[in-house]
Amino acid sequence: MLKNKTIAFLGAGSMAEAMISGIVKSGLMPASQVIATNKSNVDRLNDLTDKYGIKGIQRNQLNMNEVDIIILAMKPKDIDAALDSLKDEISSKHIIVSVLAGISTSRMEEGLPDGQQVLRVMPNTSSMLQESATAVAGGRHVSMDTVMEIKQLLSSIGEVYLIDEAQMDIFTGIAGSGPAYFYYLMEHIEKTGQQEGLDKETARKIGAQTILGAARMMLEQSDSPTELRKKVTSPNGTTAAGLEALKENGGGKAISEAVKSAARKSEEISVQLEKQLVTQ
Repeated sequence: MLKNKTIAFLGAGSMAEAMISGIVKSGLMPASQVIATNKSNVDRLNDLTDKYGIKGIQRNQLNMNEVDIIILAMKPKDIDAALDSLKDEISSKHIIVSVLAGISTSRMEEGLPDGQQVLRVMPNTSSMLQESATAVAGGRHVSMDTVMEIKQLLSSIGEVYLIDEAQMDIFTGIAGSGPAYFYYLMEHIEKTGQQEGLDKETARKIGAQTILGAARMMLEQSDSPTELRKKVTSPNGTTAAGLEALKENGGGKAISEAVKSAARKSEEISVQLEKQLVTQ
């Protein structure tokens, strides 16, 4: 049961905070059993403690005997130092969960005791609102019980998807980068609304609520996106005119290329990061 477990975040950046916020708000486990650490930024730890009621301590004060789940949330370049500090502190009871982009489970397993359970997860910043789309991929030694326990934990910050690690780059292209696609779309909706006579705040709210409602319909119905689009598009109507303009201006291709480009960049960063770590 997660209510009896203690989680420690090694790193206290924005992603760690987003996850902490979601976990605490969900009530899945007491805030007192969530620990945030960093090397020396005491002000940051105090801020997280004040905001969420968790325990914020410096890394060298963390007693691993009191921890069950360790979340690696430092900068990816610091992974080897983090693994080196962990290997003599942890045991088979510990579950290692990484949110570090570009760091494979095999890389982490190499730096930890043989048989250590390691998982790689990819949440996005909507974790703070408990609306994340989060991927989970297990390493070689992870049991299904552990996978389901981590899935339960991450369900506190949104929807969770179990994927093969090889699919992590395309997941990043869709979910990791997806919020930025939405914000970019909203920039243009807001700007156009203003140009056509709406005030900025009204145009923004109309656009956001429209997209939110459409997304909920898709999640709650069995119809495909294509079927839903056809249902709301009358021949020769306003929606048809808008869609035709999108097609003529490369809207569909642009979306597809955005996802593919982000996925390719994710793969490229992973390769570059591995090379940098080897040469350090």
